[in-house]
Amino acid sequence: MSHPGTPTGRLLQRGIQAKAWSIFATFLLSVVVSAAASQYRPLPMNAPELEPIKFDNIAGWEQDEHSEAFRVFARSCSEIVEEGRGFAQKNRFGGDRADWMPVCRAASKLGLDISNAAARGFFETHFAPVLVQNSRPPSGFFTGYYEPEAHGDRQPHGKFAVPIYAKPSDLVRFDADTERRLGYRYGRLENGEPRAYFTRRQIEEGALAGRGLEIAWLQSWADAFFIHVQGSGRVRLPNGEILRLAFAAKSGHPYTAIGGVLVERGEISHAEMSMQSIRDWMNRNPHQARQLMWENQSFVFFREVAVENPSLGPPGAARVQLTPYRSLAIDRAFWAFGTPLWVDTRLPVEGPGKIFRQLTVAQDTGSAIKGAARGDIFFGFGEDAAHLAGHMKSEGRMIALLPKLLARRLAKGAVK
Repeated sequence: MSHPGTPTGRLLQRGIQAKAWSIFATFLLSVVVSAAASQYRPLPMNAPELEPIKFDNIAGWEQDEHSEAFRVFARSCSEIVEEGRGFAQKNRFGGDRADWMPVCRAASKLGLDISNAAARGFFETHFAPVLVQNSRPPSGFFTGYYEPEAHGDRQPHGKFAVPIYAKPSDLVRFDADTERRLGYRYGRLENGEPRAYFTRRQIEEGALAGRGLEIAWLQSWADAFFIHVQGSGRVRLPNGEILRLAFAAKSGHPYTAIGGVLVERGEISHAEMSMQSIRDWMNRNPHQARQLMWENQSFVFFREVAVENPSLGPPGAARVQLTPYRSLAIDRAFWAFGTPLWVDTRLPVEGPGKIFRQLTVAQDTGSAIKGAARGDIFFGFGEDAAHLAGHMKSEGRMIALLPKLLARRLAKGAVK
């Protein structure tokens, strides 16, 4: 699913007062939905380094369910061995496909029915942990996303009148020179000349009607919009079946976060800002909501997917099904898909479940996920997942598990 604007973090682009808020804006309600800006300190924009650390010094390492993390990693390994599409893009710390093949072959020999102790032994044998370190704190920042669900049907009728579109054939990716000249990565050709693609408003007012691109029809524009924001979704059909939607493409227009627009207009305060507060405002102001959504000209296209395991999430950008609490969206400029990443942060809940310390795997990305220690946790689907994704906005730290030879090349200091 690649987060738009997939997968999913792309908000305020209007320069609201302080620079700190404008930095935070890129995280809030785009592909990644964050919460109250008043509590956020902006991430430092400095070059990260990898510092060797021992497994014994990772808080919570002994307590994690390593067998669960191993199964998630093994699914990524299958993709790496079979195709390795995630290595087509250069990255700073993820290495090359060849760095991962020995580790993945070793994982495949163990199978998926593995004990917790054996899984822990696998990670400690084949990987070296390295702390992703910035010169100034905080060292990491984490948000969350989920898979929204809406009622719909495959044909338009009655209240089902809002289309979800597949990728149109005339949406093209421009070459680098055209992109620099126009400022758009994607668009269309009109009489051979590159042009921007249709805006959200143009599409919703019929620019693509009659082309047979409709996958499903929903009840409300708001339902469609939030599926766009998350980059994937579930459509519950009248017969009870679930149609799964995965990210296919985006129109190329920049993402304008409507949460930022509402804050600028004084409709919602910084402290109250969340995905839920935006949805509540839209429910109370249905006529204004349509105009508000048009402020975001970016538009997302989808593909219907048949998933192997219905209990898991949609396929991420790595084309591996996402696992709640274990799949992480990362910045591909720094990491390769399949990289195990230890996340130490806090969840927006009360009680002992607030501390989040466990091994995740890089299986998705998003254009608002920027930085080596920046992660977006996939929380699954349902009301609890929506709450976590809507309010998640926590500092913390990230520890990467790299194949030992790769860690020796990259990390400062000796990696044994």
